[in-house]
Amino acid sequence: MQRSESRGYEGFQGRVSEFASESTPWYPPRPRARDGAPNIVVVLVDDLGFSDLGPFGSEIHTPHVDATAADGWTFTNYRTAPVCSPARAALLTGMNPHRAGFGTVAHVDPGYPGFTCELPEDAATLAESLRAGGYATLMVGKWHLTVESRMHDAADRSSWPLQRGFDRYYGCMDGFTSLHHPHRLVRDNSVIDRESFPENYFLTDDLTDEALAMIDEVRANAASKPFFLYFAHAAVHGPVQAKPVDIEAQRGRYAAGWDALREERLARQRRLGIVPAHASLPRGVLADSEQIQSWDELSDDERELFARHMEVYAAAVTSVDESVGRIRARLSELGELDNTIIVIASDNGGTAEGGPTGTRSYFSQFVAGLPLPAGWVRDVPRDIELLGGPRVHGHYPAGWARVSNTPFRAFKGSLYEGGVHAPLIVSWPESLRRGALTGTREQHIFVSDLTPTLLDLAGVAPLAHRHGSPTQEFDGASFAPALGDRAAPGREKQMFELFGARALVSAPWKAVAPAPPTPEQGAAGGNWELYDLARDPNETRDVAREHPEIVGDLARTWLTEAWRNTVFPLNDDGSLFTVRPETEAELSEPVTLPPFRPPLERFRSAKLTVLRSFEVRAEVEVGPATSGVIVAHGDQGGGYLLALDGGVPLVSYNAYGDMHRVRGVRLAAGVREIVLSCTELDGLRWRVTLHVDGEPVAELSEVPMLLGMAPFTGISVGYDYGGPVDWELHERHGIFKFSRGVLRRVRYVPGATSHFDRTVIRRIDEAVLAVAD
Repeated sequence: MQRSESRGYEGFQGRVSEFASESTPWYPPRPRARDGAPNIVVVLVDDLGFSDLGPFGSEIHTPHVDATAADGWTFTNYRTAPVCSPARAALLTGMNPHRAGFGTVAHVDPGYPGFTCELPEDAATLAESLRAGGYATLMVGKWHLTVESRMHDAADRSSWPLQRGFDRYYGCMDGFTSLHHPHRLVRDNSVIDRESFPENYFLTDDLTDEALAMIDEVRANAASKPFFLYFAHAAVHGPVQAKPVDIEAQRGRYAAGWDALREERLARQRRLGIVPAHASLPRGVLADSEQIQSWDELSDDERELFARHMEVYAAAVTSVDESVGRIRARLSELGELDNTIIVIASDNGGTAEGGPTGTRSYFSQFVAGLPLPAGWVRDVPRDIELLGGPRVHGHYPAGWARVSNTPFRAFKGSLYEGGVHAPLIVSWPESLRRGALTGTREQHIFVSDLTPTLLDLAGVAPLAHRHGSPTQEFDGASFAPALGDRAAPGREKQMFELFGARALVSAPWKAVAPAPPTPEQGAAGGNWELYDLARDPNETRDVAREHPEIVGDLARTWLTEAWRNTVFPLNDDGSLFTVRPETEAELSEPVTLPPFRPPLERFRSAKLTVLRSFEVRAEVEVGPATSGVIVAHGDQGGGYLLALDGGVPLVSYNAYGDMHRVRGVRLAAGVREIVLSCTELDGLRWRVTLHVDGEPVAELSEVPMLLGMAPFTGISVGYDYGGPVDWELHERHGIFKFSRGVLRRVRYVPGATSHFDRTVIRRIDEAVLAVAD
């Protein structure tokens, strides 16, 4: 692809003396966007299924998305990565996910180029290229492109949004969060110091407010400067939550059940031309029937609960649509809607994370690979009226995920179409005046094509150098010709890999190897399936045995593409998720935490407690009326809290929604040492004990360990930040800030790690020697 040379200050140093004088200062010219350059708004929705928007056949009311599609193009053959971080990396760099450092989500760091979970230093982002081309660059929402060990407040920020091309940022850098009580919000380069949220707070609305404010601030200071807004929604990722008014508007809509709704969506898709008339729904095993019951087989109570889950999900989609409407309204007020390119897409297919029956205990699902004891509760019962609100971290059942992905099979995390075939809408009313034709487009598009296309439409060349080094070439290519020509060619081929599964799309064929090969089979070996997508877009008929030569050709093509894209090694033994660098070891060292500061970051906190025994040692000066939280870790999704409640020590333990409480005796005035101990027991459980001045005063003899992503909200000292651990305590005292005493010292002392913790800390010098050998 043609490149422009970056013309920074260094390129002009040799000529400064020719032009500068003592009386006339000289500055290198700054690049400017061409006159009339369009604004660009990219709206990325998290875990949205192919059929969840009105233009793609949904019954969910999305008038603002519909209006956007009416002013542009609906792409029916768009594919993305099967999980979120890889899709975001490809979107922002124009590179395939592994080449962009993201072979998986940003929670691993095994030391291989395709799995650094950091964007490469020599990869220019869309924001960096547009900023060099004269754009203001703005972002709100979910980042998820910084490896989790570098999200804490003392971390290297080179992979944070501002360092990757954005002038402004507001949002959550982690993979997801509560929409009612975000576990952590960052503005620009700093965590926001706030202790609580208003009663009716909702993150989607907050992000929209911030996006509008950023646009207004640009316009107040530069009336004609084009801007790029990247709005990465936290919705509709779990925990799935929504506003009460939006949930109420969905009442009764899903009583007919997932079988009927799936058929209705397919019928609409056929009428709209989103799928060919011959497309049919996968049935039986292909439709995951082993984990999804027929709606008619469910009890009345199950149908009521499951329908309510989908009402909440639909309400969350509605809130995204409302956000799109507010942005469109502001652009219209500014007179700039016509000359704004709006992109709406999902980062992957709809997800079955909620399991066969859905869950009200979302974090209890993140326990893959662990030998869970009998009785492990994946769905702690709660009042159905609480679904979608701040007290429940829930997710809809897999039956509704299948509806979301209509007409495809499988879900997020799979390389079948349900995992990678997603909605894409592109709108640019100004181009319509130049003769472009709206409507559906069937060209094969991949997420890495978005950056080249947007730069092409904006008339901005990709940044040629970054930090003194030439930037890498795109894997994607502009699909701008397709906007004006329904017959324009699309992408020739695209490879996929995740967790050792492999796939290649090369029209009309798609080859899928759903499991890693054995060492004897080789990287291109294993059990490959073959589908003719032109005749069978739903992957219902494997024709590999009928066309072995085509399977062989596609498998060899996949291997060539895999080497070019730094895919190897394949995660065929799980080691990509267990090997970590020695730089993480210090995160598990004892630490003293100051009171009343923003919570310790989520991953930093987890390294002190998850899959290990630990102690919290507090030195407290107690008076006759001392009350409040000493330490809180977690939220309504799971956590624990130590407080003095009317001078009495209280331990609240939230086991994914199942509350346990134990109290000691009233403390005498004076300086007291209070120690909370969590000691590992067999069966992934803890014994929680409380000592005061060395004497045991209370105990929870056995509670489930908090694992995986729980506790999600980090450690706060002196108050219970954001989403409370103990809702009843919260209703009485709010954040329950420690008062009428002195928190002299709170220290976390991690103990022995569980034998179930398979993490291997690899020293860099040892890794180098291993490669040399």
